[in-house]
Amino acid sequence: MAKENSRIRRIADQMQRDLSVIIQQEVKDPRLGMVTLNDVRVSKDLSYADIYFTCMVFGESAEADIERSEQEAVLNKASGFLRTILARELKLRVMPLLRFHYDPTLESGARLSGLINEAVRQDKARNAEDASDDNSSDEDPS
Repeated sequence: MAKENSRIRRIADQMQRDLSVIIQQEVKDPRLGMVTLNDVRVSKDLSYADIYFTCMVFGESAEADIERSEQEAVLNKASGFLRTILARELKLRVMPLLRFHYDPTLESGARLSGLINEAVRQDKARNAEDASDDNSSDEDPS
């Protein structure tokens, strides 16, 4: 069982590397911007490969959401073309169907990092304020 899982993982890793190059060099759709493949998960029976990607569209606006969903649609529409080229690279008996999904992990991480930085900044300001209050009460001999 462990050998089977390691084989699936190796196939997924190779698919990720090959798809990154294929998308960059072969897909000529102008709606598709800078795409990074974060993860590929292949089903145990090699029937599906779920590919998680991020793109260089940041923000919480409705326009950014529309652009992300458009890029996901472009990739899913090109999945047959990508699967054909990938089948030439990988010598598998069964080539999985490719399903692309937008991965919001980077945005979530950036948002959480911003919140943590803001909390640290507020904490430092509060500590500096408390320290200045302590120093002023020490100097006042009344």
